[in-house]
Amino acid sequence: MATERTFSIIKPDATERNLTGKINAVFEGAGLRIVGQRRIRMTRAQAEQFYGEHKERPFFGELVEFMTSAPVVIQVLEGENAILKHREVMGATNPANAAEGTIRKLFAKSVGENSVHGSDGPEAATREIALFFKEEEIVG
Repeated sequence: MATERTFSIIKPDATERNLTGKINAVFEGAGLRIVGQRRIRMTRAQAEQFYGEHKERPFFGELVEFMTSAPVVIQVLEGENAILKHREVMGATNPANAAEGTIRKLFAKSVGENSVHGSDGPEAATREIALFFKEEEIVG
């Protein structure tokens, strides 16, 4: 098994409810280490770039508005098979379908306000980390 890094966002619906510590506890309980973390207010340009692959989808504008509506916590997580482990601990996008004990089952309000984002593969993780972090900001 390989140690890898993944990118995570604790979204506005979770930061507004002061859930950062509880969500981080779930990540750490799953064996993921937080090696980079910052609380930011995502700009419209950052959100549009980050979610650019969805630009033609009908929910794009609403997604950008949501992600810029309040602070988010951006993170680099590290661990054995971190991408898969992070996706498992996040749970299904729809919290109604998420497994018990997952972040989305525990904390998400809806499909749109689902508390967290995680990279879906190694290329996405590399790209997403590079959008928000310099290598020297990541302490592994």
